[in-house]
Amino acid sequence: MQTPVPTAGQHAIPSYLQADHLGPWGIYLQQVERVTPYLGHLARWVETLKRPKRILIVDVPIEMDDGRIAHFEGYRVQHNLSRGPGKGGVRFHQDVTLSEVMALSAWMSVKNAAVNVPYGGAKGGIRVDPKTLSRGELERLTRRYTSEIGLLIGPTKDIPAPDVNTNGQIMSWMMDTYSMNVGATATGVVTGKPIDLGGSLGRVEATGRGVFTVGVEAAKLTGLPVQGARVAVQGFGNVGGTAGKLFADAGAKIVAVQDHTGSIHNASGLDVAALLSHVAERGGVGGFAGAEVMDSDDFWGVDCDILIPAALEGQITKDNAGRIKAKMVIEGANGPTTPEADDILNDKGVLVLPDVIANAGGVTVSYFEWVQDFSSFFWTEDEINARLVRIMQEAFAGVWQVAHEHKVSLRTATFIVACQRILHAREMRGLYP
Repeated sequence: MQTPVPTAGQHAIPSYLQADHLGPWGIYLQQVERVTPYLGHLARWVETLKRPKRILIVDVPIEMDDGRIAHFEGYRVQHNLSRGPGKGGVRFHQDVTLSEVMALSAWMSVKNAAVNVPYGGAKGGIRVDPKTLSRGELERLTRRYTSEIGLLIGPTKDIPAPDVNTNGQIMSWMMDTYSMNVGATATGVVTGKPIDLGGSLGRVEATGRGVFTVGVEAAKLTGLPVQGARVAVQGFGNVGGTAGKLFADAGAKIVAVQDHTGSIHNASGLDVAALLSHVAERGGVGGFAGAEVMDSDDFWGVDCDILIPAALEGQITKDNAGRIKAKMVIEGANGPTTPEADDILNDKGVLVLPDVIANAGGVTVSYFEWVQDFSSFFWTEDEINARLVRIMQEAFAGVWQVAHEHKVSLRTATFIVACQRILHAREMRGLYP
């Protein structure tokens, strides 16, 4: 008896790829469902967006300092390569899951297309708490993981970058490991490298600068003065700290900050320079003398005009969205707002600047780094910042126009712009063989 061929549809998708599968991937699929009615004739290709091109799960064994052999699970997911090589970070975190990495790779596809850089979307991760590892163990973990995913990555295939708990040192080890395996120095295999190894000026601050740039553009369009605006920030690292500093420099008041070490509040405005120094020294905002301690749940109800979630995904949910008093939410993190929370904020009249446009400054300057590595010609920081601001402003203006044209949220509008670009590329390329 012949086995029937499943038709393209929900039942044809493996269970772990379906929307009712718990986790970030389910959130992404809901977002795709919302945008599908606006794709026109390209909707016939929409299943492309619901299935990652490649999923690689690897075992990462290393020898620990005490002689034990420990095994860690690693991932590299390439969601879509229709518009160019894969691009996306690598995170080291004890809560990394396949669902998370899949969703992050898909959001990278959307993000890259939204700002119109010639990349597809990819993401990687290892389920590990790097704080429990020595420097030697961390290096061995990074090098082994790089070797395991080496068949997928490359300067013209898939370019990793820093993400949660990874940095320029991790990228240096990845670049060196890949280079040793191919027999030539390949600086373009990763971005987010130190300057001396082909890194780009302005890369560390790029995501936060992008958050600030789209926030200022949205404030102009909605009549919200940045001067004197009260800003609350969740996460005060490269993204939240940079965005907070830029908003403070523009005359805004940073009234509340939350991270893994605690939540602090000062209605008169925090001393951002002192807070950044404290975070650099202590590893978090906890214990900062120039503020009052607040309960972590109370952070979401703080009086503010702008809220910047710049930590991990899934932070704004149906349980806390109703308490948010901000007029504008700028998503510095990836996937910080659930679809249910999105609807609540929309009903409250809160303007949400979605991650797929708001935090695209990082990948934009990663693109600049990749281009500079290929040409071996490097730009000044002023040139990089000017190019970044121009690209972010143009991309946001296009998304804003589509949102008003279709009377949809900025998130849906960003997905419309990006998914049309991805699927048009897929349609033009056709299917091989």
